[in-house]
Amino acid sequence: MLDANWQTGQYIVEFEQGGNAKAKYGDKLLINLSKDLTRLKGKGFSRSNLTYMRKLYLAFPKCETLSHQLTWSHYFELLKCEDKLEMQFYMKECIKEGWKVRELKRQINSSLFQRLALSTDKEGVLALANEGHQVITPADIIRDPYVLEFAGIPQRKSYKESELEKALKTNMEQFLLELGRGFAFIGRQYVVPIGARRFKVDLVFYHAILKCYVLIDLKRAEIRHGDIGQMNLYLNYFKTEVCQPDDNPPIGIVLGAKKDEILMEYALQGIDNQLFAARYQLYLPNREELQAQLNLLLDTHQE
Repeated sequence: MLDANWQTGQYIVEFEQGGNAKAKYGDKLLINLSKDLTRLKGKGFSRSNLTYMRKLYLAFPKCETLSHQLTWSHYFELLKCEDKLEMQFYMKECIKEGWKVRELKRQINSSLFQRLALSTDKEGVLALANEGHQVITPADIIRDPYVLEFAGIPQRKSYKESELEKALKTNMEQFLLELGRGFAFIGRQYVVPIGARRFKVDLVFYHAILKCYVLIDLKRAEIRHGDIGQMNLYLNYFKTEVCQPDDNPPIGIVLGAKKDEILMEYALQGIDNQLFAARYQLYLPNREELQAQLNLLLDTHQE
């Protein structure tokens, strides 16, 4: 089907449009083609489908550049990306991660490319598009913000941290997708006994690529400096009591609805552990605003 749709797109551009990217008669051409092909070949040749077949050929003029690890349904979603770099990124990630169409749509809707790109520079953006997201260092697993719309908690609803934690565990498949490559769930409310006291880490994972534990503490409101100290305590405990000799040092993520950048800068100074403060949001981001910020970043680096 993928090859047939590419060939149909090639026919539209090279024969019907004489090699021009745009049709002389606009949508009228596709309307007439849709009627003719439906009459001759049957279903599957709606004007919408023909539009995306044409887009497929224009985006991949060489048939061998198409990956047959992806289906036509994958490409249908990829072709909705107006930005070429964005489309390349999702294509690379889709192949590497084996995303289903539903997972691809979720990542596009949550603006994963823009969120990752805004945390880097122009060279990093190009690397994302050409190589996908590489996980090499602990910082590579951090996303700020994390988008947790799948938890189903309305933005203005008053909720407890335990409710969010429970919602993430209930929707663990989607949460792992948001966390990214390499995460394996270990447990919730992981007990950390120190002396006569028993602390609990909200969520514990093991990262198969970085070979280390990842501890996540959830905060309903703004992250406080005391939350950083508490996570540092957990990391020290894990290094001594939990980690095996072949494990790398654990990573701690304090995840809150808000954070003060300057406060976090001072709170994190002097800490030897891999400890990060990041934000989450319970609704999908505005893709247009993020894309505008990304365009500004790219323009700034071009000057």
